[in-house]
Order: sequence, then C-alpha cells, then structure tokens
Amino acid sequence: MSDRTPAGQFFDAAITLLQRVSDEEADSVGAAGTLLADTVADGGRLFAFGAGHSSLAAQDLVYRAGGLALMNLLVVPGVLGVDVMPATLGSALERVDGLAGVVLETSPLRSGDALVIISLSGRNALPVEMAMKARALGVRVIGVTSVAYASETTSRHSSGTYLKDHCDVVLDSKIAIGDAELTHDAIPAPFAPASTVVTAALLQAVMATTAATLADRGIEPPLLRSGNVDGGHEWNGRVFEEYRDRIFYQY
Repeated sequence: MSDRTPAGQFFDAAITLLQRVSDEEADSVGAAGTLLADTVADGGRLFAFGAGHSSLAAQDLVYRAGGLALMNLLVVPGVLGVDVMPATLGSALERVDGLAGVVLETSPLRSGDALVIISLSGRNALPVEMAMKARALGVRVIGVTSVAYASETTSRHSSGTYLKDHCDVVLDSKIAIGDAELTHDAIPAPFAPASTVVTAALLQAVMATTAATLADRGIEPPLLRSGNVDGGHEWNGRVFEEYRDRIFYQY
C-alpha cells in the first residue's frame, strides 16, 4: 500500500482521472458543447437522463445555479437514484427491454432536441434502447460512459451493442471496470468509487463550453443564478418566462 492515507489515495486517484479526461476528452467535450449550443440556437430543448447513481450527474445539470436553464431531467420512474424501494428494483428496471421506448413516447422529447444519456457501463437495455430510439426520433444524443466496459463485459441489450454505439458524441469517463479506485490488504473487495466525481466534472465542462460557444455567437446563454444572492430570484424569473416553452421542471 501507499504511504498516503486512504483519503489521500482517493484524492490522488480522482485527480489523476480528472487530468486524464481533461487531456484525452477535450475534443469530445468541445463537440458535445457545440452540439448543445447548436440545439439551443436552433430552438431545441435539452434533456439529461441517468439511472441509479448515474442519475446524480444528470440531476446536477438541472435547475442549477450557474447552469443552463434549458436542461431538463428525463424521468423514468423507479430508476432515478436509490429512492425506490427496494433499491435493487432500479437495477432490475435498467434491464427491461421496451421500457425506454414507452418513456420516450410519453415524454416531451421531439426532433431537434438533444439528450444526454449517462451510463457508466453502457451495457444495460435501458440506456442502449433510449439512445437508439431517441436518435430514430431525430434527437441528438450525447453519451457519457466508460468505454472500457464494451471490451470487457457483454451487452445486456438484444442487439449486443452498447450506449457508445448509438451516440452523436461519446464522452469516455475512463472509469475502470467495477468503479472502485482503492484496495486494502485487509479488505476483500475494492472500494471508493470515483465515477460520480469524474462524470459530473465532464458534464460541467460541457456546460461551460456550451455557454461560451453561445456567447461567442452573440447569443446570451440562458443561465440561472443562485437564489441565495441578491437579485437571483428576479433574474431566474426572467429566464423562466423567456424560455417557458423549453423548460419542463418549472410549469
């Protein structure tokens, strides 16, 4: 083991991963940010989806101070986080064929919109089918996943494909199989997952790129301000009113 404390080892691992995605995914981050900026400029709407713990990164983009007001959460009952009881039900629902199609048919998504799909493994039926069917509707898809899973696991979708195979842009989180960064001689299983840290950072880098790209085109990005600073509520109220037909968590 390293002389570093477990906490220090985890920070080292997370920083190493963040530096790696910063170096290796810069072009993909730029492409994703441009795709979202194009969608906003063309009058499209933005959505994000993740199942289980991947939903944390999706939710981090929605109704967020400093974030894009147009980012909406695509809700699939029973798979957002671990609030469903029992928690294992969420994992089971990710493997159900046909669920994504039903969700999309009853969602506000339409041609010209953009959808960010977050799935660490990218192997389950739900994210794979969601990407496939969304693109068939004319929706542009950004996938956030660990590409390594596609070479070291088997797909759980009937097509034998992965999320990465059905995206306009893929962001590779570089997370190792199993999502645990640390080991210990006295602990029989690896521990300390870093996927949430890395995925959230990747997506905030995309959001920053989107905002700057819009500004470079002379378009004021529809950003939210914190409600805990003076004038924040008034600012947000103006944004909500201006973009009310593209925001689905407010009305």
